[in-house]
Amino acid sequence: MTTTLSTQPLLRGLDLGGLRLPNRVVMAPATRARATNAALAPTGLHATYYGQRAGAGLIITEGTWVSERAIGFVDVPGVFSEAQVAGWRGVTEAVHGLGGRIVLQLWHTGAASHPDHLGGALPLGPSAVNPGEKSFTADGFKETVTPRAMTLADIRATVEEYRLASANARRAGFDGVELGALGVFLPTQFLNPALNCRTDAYGGDRAGRRRLLLDVIDATAAAWDGRGVGVRLSPYWHGGSFTADAATLASYDELVAVLNDHPVAYLHLRGRDREDLGEDFTEYTEFTRYRRLFRGPLIVNNGFDRVSANAAVEEGVADAVSFARHFIANPDLVSRFAAGREPSPGDPSTYYRGGAQGYVDQPSAAG
Repeated sequence: MTTTLSTQPLLRGLDLGGLRLPNRVVMAPATRARATNAALAPTGLHATYYGQRAGAGLIITEGTWVSERAIGFVDVPGVFSEAQVAGWRGVTEAVHGLGGRIVLQLWHTGAASHPDHLGGALPLGPSAVNPGEKSFTADGFKETVTPRAMTLADIRATVEEYRLASANARRAGFDGVELGALGVFLPTQFLNPALNCRTDAYGGDRAGRRRLLLDVIDATAAAWDGRGVGVRLSPYWHGGSFTADAATLASYDELVAVLNDHPVAYLHLRGRDREDLGEDFTEYTEFTRYRRLFRGPLIVNNGFDRVSANAAVEEGVADAVSFARHFIANPDLVSRFAAGREPSPGDPSTYYRGGAQGYVDQPSAAG
């Protein structure tokens, strides 16, 4: 069947873990560093930004700190204080008032943080192993340091911080939460045998290394009366201490299959970088691998345009596709896709700074 603009698969409705979406164009999490206040609380600028993008089938917010110990990037909002909850309530009211749906992504940088973010204290990690990353501080990027290995008490406290953050997200009016378990951050540090040298219940083998993530999933879902939470993974992430080798992919095979036994509303996968794919972006092998293992809804991400995203949904590779860069520059992205218009390019110099500039001043296609 030939796909016309009016019959685009991306524009079909979708039930996503009990949340009804009018389309399958998802706004992916994108750090924008606009919480430039001492409380790290969202402001009216955040409400305007997310409200402008309420036409998305689902908005997934920027990664948001679950606690003070989780911080690892400047000017990113949290969800662990009353001021932050109040700020996020302004955001959810704006989005819901415009007919949108929005979930909050929960973030903890773990060993990828820096003492500058933590009042001079060492970051927490699964083991005392420097991840060899860079942390964006008020003085620019700085090399990470050797973290303090988490005790069992630290782990229990961290799981509780996630639970409280999830409960705060519900109080703030969100439609759900997503766990950011991608990139180089705390959950993936526990999954990584190069960084997790533990011999207790949270290390030692694949089952032990994934225990923290599974505990966090169960705890955050409990704050929603057992409703499922979204989980975002990046099996193909590579660089520094992270590599997408055969052993890593095999461990993710096991993890994704085990997710079926936990309250997971949807799986959100970041695929390989475009430069690693070459010109062939039609086989989606990095997604079909996990499509076979996970029984729930699947959102895919990284490098898609309107044509390839429609094909992924039409071919059953995914249920929805998320976009970050396109939504930054095109608040009306769904309308542009519906009309077959090309998205406008963004300005990378405004991604992490600039106040309103490059944040809420993007023109619509009709403007």
